[in-house]
Amino acid sequence: MRYVFQFLRILAFCFLGEALHALLPLPVPASIYGLALLLAALRAGLVRLEQVREAAGFLIAVFPLLFVPGAAGVMELGALLADIWMPALLALLLVTVLVMGISGRITQAVIRRKEARHE
Repeated sequence: MRYVFQFLRILAFCFLGEALHALLPLPVPASIYGLALLLAALRAGLVRLEQVREAAGFLIAVFPLLFVPGAAGVMELGALLADIWMPALLALLLVTVLVMGISGRITQAVIRRKEARHE
């Protein structure tokens, strides 16, 4: 029963994200609003990590399965992608390098910050 309540808490933030997406005229996905609200609630202490930990762990474990429909859709649109494969490949490579670089920099900054706190 504990898992059901944890999952319902996460769903509540997903719902709030959908509501914000409907209200605000910004080009931000509803899931991002929901994640930001959950993060804010965790940081503010409104929700404790123990109240969502197991359900979040389960969702992270099944996360790769969520890519299967997208991959199937890409395979179905192969004929359309064949016409623009070069620009798509360049964009994919550029974005991959950018994400890896930015993620690495942020990770290094967080590690340095934690080390400075412990010294």
